[in-house]
Amino acid sequence: MAKLILLRHLKSKWNEENKFSGWTDVSLVNGSEAQALTRAEKLRSEKIDEVYTSPLKRNKETTDLILKNLGLKDLPVKIEAVFDERSYGLLEGRNKAEVAKEFGEATTQAWRRSWDVAPPEGESLKDVFGRVIPFFQNSIEPDLQAGKNVLIVASHNNLRAIAKYVEDITDDDIAQFEIPFGGIIVYDLDENLKVKSKADLQS
Repeated sequence: MAKLILLRHLKSKWNEENKFSGWTDVSLVNGSEAQALTRAEKLRSEKIDEVYTSPLKRNKETTDLILKNLGLKDLPVKIEAVFDERSYGLLEGRNKAEVAKEFGEATTQAWRRSWDVAPPEGESLKDVFGRVIPFFQNSIEPDLQAGKNVLIVASHNNLRAIAKYVEDITDDDIAQFEIPFGGIIVYDLDENLKVKSKADLQS
C-alpha cells in the first residue's frame, strides 16, 4: 500500500573523528557528494511523496544531496527537531575509544546501544522512542495510510526507534540493530501499516 524509507545520514566530521555527536551540529565530511550519488541510485526506482528530516546539518545536508541526485530538489522537506539524534549528555564531543577506556567497553556499549541505559545527563533509546514515536503516529502514519511513500532522513537512534516500533523489535534485540552511515531500509507496508517486506540497502 505504501512504503516507509529510512535513510541514515552520511558520515559527519565528528563521526570520522570517532566522537560522540548527539545534539552537536556537525557538517558532513568532504567528499560526501560521491557517496550521496551512490545512495541515491539505490532509491532511483522508488516514488517518494513526503520527506522528513531534522534541523541538524548532517541530516539536512544528506537530504539535500539525495534529493538533488534524484532530481527531486524541489520536493518540500519537513524539518522536525523530533528527529535530532539522541543527546549524549556529558559524552558529547568525546572520543568513543577514550570513553570506552575510561568507563569500560560494556558500560560504553550499553550507553550507545541498549534500550534504557542513558549516558550521563543524556538520553537512552527509550527516551528517544518516547519523543519520536508519538510524532510518527500522529504525523507520518496518516501519510502512509493515505498511500504516500515517506522518506525519513535522520540520525541513527531516531531510525533505530522507528525500526523498533515498525518491526516490533524486543528491548533486548534492539541492542544488536544497527544502520551504517548512508544505510537505507525500505519497508513495504500493508493497509494496517504492518510490514509486508523489508529491503536492507546498506551496502
